[in-house]
Amino acid sequence: MSTPAAIEAIGVSRSFGAVSVVHDATLRVEPGSITALVGPNGSGKTTLMLMLATLLKPDAGSVRIGGHDAGSDTAAARASLGWMPDTLGSWPALTVRESLDAVASMYGLRAAEAGARTAELLELTGLVGLADRRTPTLSRGQKQRLSLARALVHRPRVLLLDEPAAGLDPEARIMQRRILKDLAAEGVGILITSHVLDELDEIASRVVFLRDGRTVDQDDVEQATVAAMRGRDWRIRALDASGLASALEALGLASIAESSLAGQVRTLQISDDAAAAALLASLVTGGARIVEFAPVTSALEQTFVQLAAASSEPGPSQPVPPQSAPETGAEQ
Repeated sequence: MSTPAAIEAIGVSRSFGAVSVVHDATLRVEPGSITALVGPNGSGKTTLMLMLATLLKPDAGSVRIGGHDAGSDTAAARASLGWMPDTLGSWPALTVRESLDAVASMYGLRAAEAGARTAELLELTGLVGLADRRTPTLSRGQKQRLSLARALVHRPRVLLLDEPAAGLDPEARIMQRRILKDLAAEGVGILITSHVLDELDEIASRVVFLRDGRTVDQDDVEQATVAAMRGRDWRIRALDASGLASALEALGLASIAESSLAGQVRTLQISDDAAAAALLASLVTGGARIVEFAPVTSALEQTFVQLAAASSEPGPSQPVPPQSAPETGAEQ
C-alpha cells in the first residue's frame, strides 16, 4: 500500500463575501520533502495555508493531511499537523517554558513527558537562555523560534510554516534551515512560505507557485525554470583578481568588476549551465584559482520573475484593450 501524501489539496477554493481569494488550488507535498509555496503579495498564500491548517473551511475542494480528510476527520488531521503562523499568538502571563508545557499538555503529554519534550525543544531552537522569560518580552525573532518549538511539541509528521524566517538573525536562520532539513530527513513533509526566495532555494526540493489565487500548472513552472536558467548573470571570484580579469578578457568575455566583503568579483552573463560549466573548466585549466563561481540570483527567484512576466503578457483569452479604452481596474 502506497504511503499517503503529507499534504494533498484538490480543487480548493475560498471566497470572502463577493471576493474570491483562492480558486481551484491543487498541490501535493510528499513525506520527507520540503515544498515551497511562493507567490506575490495578495496571491492567496495565507488563506490557502489557513485552509490546509484546518483553521478555515474551503468553499469547495478537499484537503487531506497525513492521509486524513481535514473536513470529516479534522481531529486526526490536526494531530498529524504542526502549524507555525506568520505571527505568534501567545499567553502574556506565561514564560517560554510554561508556554511549551501548556501546548504539550493540550496534546495529551503527561507531566514528565511534557517536561522532557520542552527541554528538548528549548535546546533545539536555541531558547534555553530565554526559558524563564515571559513571552511578551521576546523579540520578533525569538518569538519565531518559540513558534517553531510549539509547532513541533507533538512530533508531527506534517509541518505548515508561514514566513518562519521573518525576524530571524543570520545565526537563527542557519539553525532553522538545519532543523527543517533534519526533520525532512526523518520523513516529515513540510510546506513553507517565504518572501526570502534565496532561503527557500537552499532547502526546498519542490515549489508550488500561487498566482491570483490559482496554483500554476507544474508544466508551466518547469518551462519557466528552464527559461530562467538561460542568460543568467554569474559571479566569479579568484585568488588573483587581476589574473581572472585577464583570463576572461583572453576568452573574449566582457565582465564587470564589483566589490564584495570577500574581495573583488567579476560578473558576466552566461548563456546556460553547460556554458557555465565549460567556462569554469577552461578557467581552472588555464591556472585561475577560482574560489567562487555561482549565479548572482537563485533559480527560484528567476523562475518567479519569469512566471510574473508571463502572467502580465496578454494571451489568447487576454486581448490587449484598445488604447482609447478607459481603464476599469478589472483583472485582465
